[in-house]
Amino acid sequence: MTAPSLRPMFPHCVDSTMLASFRSCPQKFFRQYVQHWKPQAESVHLIAGGAFASGVEAARRAFYEHNASPQDAEAEGLKALITHYGDFDPPPASPKSLERMCGALEFYFASYPLGEDGMTPISFPNGRQGIELSFAEPLPFPHPVTEDPILFTGRSDMVAHFAGGTYIVDEKTTSSLGASWARQWEMRAQFTGYGWACQQIGVQTEGTIVRGVSILKTKYDTMQVVTNRAQFEIDRWLDQTVRDLQRMQRMWEEGYWDYALDHACAEYGGCSLTQICKSPDPDSWLPMYFAKRVWDPLARRELTVQEWEASWGHDTSSETQGA
Repeated sequence: MTAPSLRPMFPHCVDSTMLASFRSCPQKFFRQYVQHWKPQAESVHLIAGGAFASGVEAARRAFYEHNASPQDAEAEGLKALITHYGDFDPPPASPKSLERMCGALEFYFASYPLGEDGMTPISFPNGRQGIELSFAEPLPFPHPVTEDPILFTGRSDMVAHFAGGTYIVDEKTTSSLGASWARQWEMRAQFTGYGWACQQIGVQTEGTIVRGVSILKTKYDTMQVVTNRAQFEIDRWLDQTVRDLQRMQRMWEEGYWDYALDHACAEYGGCSLTQICKSPDPDSWLPMYFAKRVWDPLARRELTVQEWEASWGHDTSSETQGA
């Protein structure tokens, strides 16, 4: 068992991406979210997806919060998308260029016109709209050092009234749509967790509406899928999340994080850590391909590891050197 003084900081908050990473491969989770190694090269999928989400958010806020016309709201969305995309230079073969992403946003609002798509964001008593709804809800699991509850954090694109119910709304950019794309959301823990988080703030949702937008070199397409969650599924998600955190804590205390060594290594075109796991001395290779940085889900900005740990009152005088 690793001595407490040599352990890296145990996460104070988790989100759906972190939990999915741990369930897929604890070693990957350890490298990415405990040691905070991230690929040095920026991902076109993250940049383009983030730009698209910023555009949708800005357009919705302009329309629903500032009473802009649909045309003016879409113009605000395009401005936000362009600002977020910045001067990023995508790979030549990628269809997710700035021009194509602007076209995708225009296509999206042509397919789902503001004010005419049957959705209205929920309103809270303080006047806040359910657009880009952020949450940080305490889980029934104490941090092993501070004993404060671990927070489950997330950010829903929208929570809206639709067809007589209340739904979480999530946009996904992708390269292809079809039956397999539609089926993948039925058991997706992200949306079950969002349903639980909504309940914690007093909002009961029936499920999630997933809107996919495929972006290819020559065309766009879209598909809308509704996936519902019963209360037993939300309760089961919470029980399983606590069990996962218990297993996470055991590995943290032991100082050894399990390897998947199976299909997870080839998911989504291959794990970025494959070359590290293939090395007998991974720690010497990590700085060559990765850099340490942390995304703060509460402040929504990137921090250094030292800033992140200091923000939680963690002693950064020593760090673990390996798995």
